[in-house]
Amino acid sequence: MARAGLTADRVTAAGAELADEVGLDRVTMSQVARRLGVKDASLYAHVRGLEDLRGRIALLAADEKTVRIAEATAGRAGRDALVAYANAWREYAHRHPGRYTATQVPIRIDPELAAQASGPRRAVELTYGMLRGYGLAEPDLTDAVRLLRSTFHGFVSLEAAGGFGHERPTEQSWVRALDALHSLLEHWPPPREGDPR
Repeated sequence: MARAGLTADRVTAAGAELADEVGLDRVTMSQVARRLGVKDASLYAHVRGLEDLRGRIALLAADEKTVRIAEATAGRAGRDALVAYANAWREYAHRHPGRYTATQVPIRIDPELAAQASGPRRAVELTYGMLRGYGLAEPDLTDAVRLLRSTFHGFVSLEAAGGFGHERPTEQSWVRALDALHSLLEHWPPPREGDPR
């Protein structure tokens, strides 16, 4: 029988908090149960197991990150939108490292939950919308999305791991990386010969 007051959302929130503290890969059902003050078995009335919980954390994080990006980029275009988008992404990764990881690694997510979640779809719409402001169309849009994700994720992951050892402040490198991305997006290269459109 489900414990009164315990819901899938509460279990997910507790798992997400724990992921930020100890890392997504170190979250266990027992730790989440202890955090909520319940026995392990009580959780299974709300989530099917650790993989289900990880999927729910990923969807929660995708929604949170998308909301922050949407708020940051509202009414902006071009370089302003790119910088606001990138800064919101980086800030979320810094504040919620475990949740952020859940949005970047392959996790099996319940198809019904995924179908109900608006975060991932909205993230795609926001990203493609921002890039259309640079005059890009397919397949360049997809290539540009992959470039942005690779740059943002690569930077914040290396930053979190202490991978930037040079004395130059990482903040200055971040700003210059965004300048470079903006310049590239404004001067996107023409298709290569034989490249399928």
